[in-house]
Amino acid sequence: MDRFKSRSTLPLLLAMVVTACGQPAVPPREPEPPRLASMVVSAETGARQQVWDGTVEAVNSAILSAQTTARVVELPYDVNDVVSEGDVLVRFSRVEQTSASRAAKAQIASTRAAYVNAKVNYDRIAALAAKGVVARAERDQALAQRDSAQAALAAAEATSRQVGMQEDYTVVRAPYAGVITRRFVQVGESVQAGPPAPQQLIALASLKDLRVTVQVPQSSVGAIRTYHAADILLDGEPPRRVAASRVVVLPYADPGTHSFTVRAELPGENTGLYPGMTVKVAFATGQTRRLMVPAGALVRHGELQGVYVISGASVSLRQVRVGERYGDRVELLSGVDGGERIVLDPSAAARWLIDRRQGSGK
Repeated sequence: MDRFKSRSTLPLLLAMVVTACGQPAVPPREPEPPRLASMVVSAETGARQQVWDGTVEAVNSAILSAQTTARVVELPYDVNDVVSEGDVLVRFSRVEQTSASRAAKAQIASTRAAYVNAKVNYDRIAALAAKGVVARAERDQALAQRDSAQAALAAAEATSRQVGMQEDYTVVRAPYAGVITRRFVQVGESVQAGPPAPQQLIALASLKDLRVTVQVPQSSVGAIRTYHAADILLDGEPPRRVAASRVVVLPYADPGTHSFTVRAELPGENTGLYPGMTVKVAFATGQTRRLMVPAGALVRHGELQGVYVISGASVSLRQVRVGERYGDRVELLSGVDGGERIVLDPSAAARWLIDRRQGSGK
């Protein structure tokens, strides 16, 4: 009977507890995940690359030689100076060329006067010969004199043009914009146009179109021929990549090293590259999978790098190892797995952690 009474009073006691509390007990709510801009890390397909060292060369380079015999009076530019197209590189004395030009012009005036006189004489005799006043032989003689005077005038004009070119050769101009890589003469030195060979004056290399020459082992040439793609890796902060506009594999190997010469062509403007520099070239040799994240998501502390990882309602800083940079993104080699979520703004993640510690009283 007592056991029955105790069982009957249990619902009453529960009702009293509920009445006293005012409402049923509510289970604790799950913490909400942080409201931070984030992304899920996933693997992407990209080109597998092999890297070799190469030397920068100018596609267009020339050695300018003397085309007249004269003395150097001016050298406005020196080695490593950058020049524009049409700039004067060498100026010679022109006394002999000027004198020859004046003599040629005087010769033209003389032969022209002789030609005009012979032509007038021929026209007069030809008119008389048509009327039967003079013999035909006299007309033929006048014709020969006119033609001879005309030929002498043409020869004098040709000589004048040649002399004029010699006068133009006293000023050597840059055929294109570039950098002076070598200078073979000095001011005051006399130069010869030849024989046996014209004297060298200035070596000029264009900066507009460049190429990187790389020696590649024969074991990798097949893949390079298949993909024909390469990136030139440039130092700096941040590091940069310049895609080659063309990849050319020369069709023969060096018998001593059994390596092939490969040329990666690229525009030289705004790259900061100059002929003679050594750079690294990454050639595409296949396909691979990479974990790529925005470079702005990385946190740097000295030599260490990390990312903020979101796990449920918590945020933690995790150290990572990074690989190559591709534009504004970077490859993660370790520290984060595919499918994990990272914060895109490290500053916002740091503020969130500070606010959470302050709110918990820590």
